[in-house]
Amino acid sequence: QVQLVESGGGLVQAGGSLRLSCAASGRTLSINRMGWFRQAPGKEREFVAAISWSGGSTYYADSVKGRFTISRDYAKNTVYLQMNSLKPEDAAVYYCAADRRLGLHQRAEGYDYWGQGTQVTVSS
Repeated sequence: QVQLVESGGGLVQAGGSLRLSCAASGRTLSINRMGWFRQAPGKEREFVAAISWSGGSTYYADSVKGRFTISRDYAKNTVYLQMNSLKPEDAAVYYCAADRRLGLHQRAEGYDYWGQGTQVTVSS
């Protein structure tokens, strides 16, 4: 099993920045990919970004490309999401996800382990 704990959410003005963290524990050696998803009220959970755990390859949703950066600290078993130039439409609960399978994946069913989520609120 893998446990994921997100942190770093909060309230920020439009145009501001936040950095989310996701700390993994448990059978972390089994992780091959991690991702960030978000879900706004009344909307489906949507893909934000993904990273391969060993090689660091990344993939982004078009809506965040150029503004968000996903990275990982292998030694700390932590993945980050740096969010810049935030917009009101970025407001959502952000979830960290992990999986043992290889390859980047942008669908929720591609991840077996999920965190509890952290709220991001963007004021206009």
